[in-house]
Amino acid sequence: MKNKSILAICALLLVTGVTAQNSIKPNRGFAFGFHLNQYQQDFGYGVNITSPLFFRDGVAIRLRGNMMFNQNPLNGQSTWMPYGNLTLGLVGIASQVNAHLRIYGEGGVIGLFPSSDFSSESFVFGGYGLFGFEFSFVRFGNYFVEVGAAGTGARADKIPTSPIYSNGLTVSAGLRFVLPGQDDFRKSRIND
Repeated sequence: MKNKSILAICALLLVTGVTAQNSIKPNRGFAFGFHLNQYQQDFGYGVNITSPLFFRDGVAIRLRGNMMFNQNPLNGQSTWMPYGNLTLGLVGIASQVNAHLRIYGEGGVIGLFPSSDFSSESFVFGGYGLFGFEFSFVRFGNYFVEVGAAGTGARADKIPTSPIYSNGLTVSAGLRFVLPGQDDFRKSRIND
């Protein structure tokens, strides 16, 4: 069931990316950025890298790496226990509202690397999906805000009551910088 949902989300994102009508020329370079996020109740921060747009300038591939902090009571005190996660997904540009606002969807796979302090598992695999808003503020930079969900089935089984973590609502915000593509370099040389 979970795998069918992930495939359905990826197919939907691909279709929306192909049918998008962009009002401005998209950046064709790689993008990199950093962000703050929350997966369920776990705070985190991370970095991301996005491929140049392809397939009619409506689809990209994005990889994220996050350092997350699971807050749980251990020995009668509330502690933050670090763990990592990686996501790999397809981004589909849904709409270019104007020259400064882009709406997109993203979906893919997520891998958790839990801490042995709170989990007996060494790796947990799942899926995620989100909707994002990207606000352009300079020629090659964007703010972004994303809201979505992750499903991993991960449990902190070394903590009393074995609570779930990194499941449910996800929220992320950050900055993304787009490296100029070959076309952008040619344009800047001609204009100089």
